[in-house]
Amino acid sequence: MTEYYAHTPNEKGKWHYLKDHLQKVAELARGFADKFGVGDLAYWIGLWHDLGKVNPSFQSYLDACFIGKRHDKVPHAIGGAALMFAYALESQQNDNWKNLMLPIAGHHAGLYDSGELGLKLKDYVEANRELLQKLYIFSKQLSPQKSLDLIAYSKYERELFIRMIFSALVDADYLNTEAHFDEELSMTRQVVFSFDGLWRRFEQNQAKLMAMSGLRHNANQVVTVARKEIYEACVAAAQDSPGMFRLTVPTGGGKTRSSLAFALRHILAHPSILRRIIIAIPYTTIIDQTVREYRKILGNEAVLEHHSQMPISETEDQTPDQVRQRLASENWDAPIIVTTNVQLFESLFSNRPGKVRKLHNIAGSVIILDEAQTLPAGVLSPVLDVLQTLVKNYGVSVVLSSATQPAFHAIGGFVPKDIVPVEQFEKHFRKLARVHYTRRTQELPWDELAVELKGIKQALVVLNSRKDALRLLEEMKEMENVFHLSTLLCGKHRKAVLRLVQCRLKQGLPVLLISTQVIEAGVDIDFPEVWRATGPLDRIVQAAGRCNREGRMPDGGKVVIFDPVEGRMPKGEYRTGFGLTDFLLGQNDPDKLHDPELHEEYFRRLYAERNLDEHDVQPYRGILNFPETAKRFRIISEDTVLVVVNFGSGDELLAEYRSRPSRTAWRRLQPYVVSLSKHEAQKLLSEYWLEPVTEGLYRWCGKYDRIKGLAEAIHDPADLIA
Repeated sequence: MTEYYAHTPNEKGKWHYLKDHLQKVAELARGFADKFGVGDLAYWIGLWHDLGKVNPSFQSYLDACFIGKRHDKVPHAIGGAALMFAYALESQQNDNWKNLMLPIAGHHAGLYDSGELGLKLKDYVEANRELLQKLYIFSKQLSPQKSLDLIAYSKYERELFIRMIFSALVDADYLNTEAHFDEELSMTRQVVFSFDGLWRRFEQNQAKLMAMSGLRHNANQVVTVARKEIYEACVAAAQDSPGMFRLTVPTGGGKTRSSLAFALRHILAHPSILRRIIIAIPYTTIIDQTVREYRKILGNEAVLEHHSQMPISETEDQTPDQVRQRLASENWDAPIIVTTNVQLFESLFSNRPGKVRKLHNIAGSVIILDEAQTLPAGVLSPVLDVLQTLVKNYGVSVVLSSATQPAFHAIGGFVPKDIVPVEQFEKHFRKLARVHYTRRTQELPWDELAVELKGIKQALVVLNSRKDALRLLEEMKEMENVFHLSTLLCGKHRKAVLRLVQCRLKQGLPVLLISTQVIEAGVDIDFPEVWRATGPLDRIVQAAGRCNREGRMPDGGKVVIFDPVEGRMPKGEYRTGFGLTDFLLGQNDPDKLHDPELHEEYFRRLYAERNLDEHDVQPYRGILNFPETAKRFRIISEDTVLVVVNFGSGDELLAEYRSRPSRTAWRRLQPYVVSLSKHEAQKLLSEYWLEPVTEGLYRWCGKYDRIKGLAEAIHDPADLIA
């Protein structure tokens, strides 16, 4: 047998033999895909994925790379796919070939449009019969003994199945390649966690927390009792079979902790099915706090924080830098993942290997959609379809967690199980009404708003855009103890601001926090007074959750709903939500915002007014056009890029990442990254504010303000982070 190579030598001078690579990748892929019952199929795909490297031109390409000579690229992924296509033609399998060929052909550059790939493979087979004979001879020494049984799926189920098998292949390929190039780094991934052990840690921490609650003289016992009841309901419901769940809890009701208790107990109740927890969150500010809380309870290594996707150049190049960047993509190899809605859902609809790599690890997971109501209405049709398929075919449990529960049951064709029974959570909403809402009927000019705020000792102001936040900051510039929170600040800076604000609140010192909606959900902060610019109903309710959170003010906190003169209003669904809220507040007393029935009415009206697949994602999923599906599916409508800012250790960690890209280096760099729209980045690049690092990643060269953050970049496509 002729010896072929898969990769150039590692630092020890050892070449990576193709036969070894194919067999190891096949074994890994089978282990990953066994979780959803198609291990043998994944094994076969793993064996064939790099058959194209048998091509003598590709072997010459590797030789040239090794000695530093230039050589034209030699695509190899198409080789194994073409050989399988030839088999399909002979056996007259007109359609089933797509399940196999799409993952193989796309494992470096991404999943193709199935129609385009069919034509491409047909041309390749006709033009490369001699080469395919070489691949066939080599493959005979590798092929598994078992024949393949291809499963029949409905069209949308099939589309997700191809993604999942593709994910198993890509992760197996990347891991084995990493083991060749960096064996020491590869060994650090061999960490096994016991959910029994994690639950014991959690139980101990919970017992300590409840004991502390009993010792606090000023603790509001209504809040404490409600949190205890919610926690106990979550533990009890964890025994239910995996499926779709709904957790409805008023703000400040301990939802973050109780949902984790449900997930841990749910895994222990179903250990043969469930093996991972994924918490998806709308804002990075919530990630900061949630990760800190979970790590404090369960330990640093148990929790992976993942929000900013590292930009990756995904081609068939084999240069060392490109290989390292590709291998550094995230595969969610931890028991508990805290990520964003953007990362979770755009990965589920992506065609890029670096993004899709993690998907097989979603199988057998408990997905907690924290603040589920923030999912844009315009993508709900594809999102709910995928979630139901994950529950049906991949052993997933989904928890829709919110204080303002979206009416998904009215549009998704499913009825989630209530973790906290309806009569119980309705009682909690009545008892935990800790604020009084008032609404200003006259618009407020910025200067008049500033005058009113200067007379308040401690207050939070939430505005609808970053420009509005900066505008109010300008009015307050002469005032001390004013702080700012938005996505113009990197994660490390936001953490520092929140710590300082929380400290001042506890000490009774003056503090005014001007924020965008990033403060509204999941941030454990407690102001006596909150001012919220009129916006979507759920955003107002979430902002109110930052007021009198612990119930220390017996007469209730104060929430003022107002309209700033010349205030900016984001377009699309946000503006629709504003209009509906304006209408409903006109029909009801503002304190009706405490009522879950009003929340449901709001969402029913919102979904009735919106196209739930406004970018026509589902039709392209149905015809297996993966590039167009990826292009059309967006949680954030405008594409973004990542900018590393010169705050704290940002420059130092960027230099570390540039010198040796890895997942570890990227994870360390993430807290110093700000997300900007592509449009704004192009403008800033032309004005020399940005220095390119790699495609989609830049270094900020301008001033980083201690209050405003990345002060020059004020374009505001959305206050979400990719």
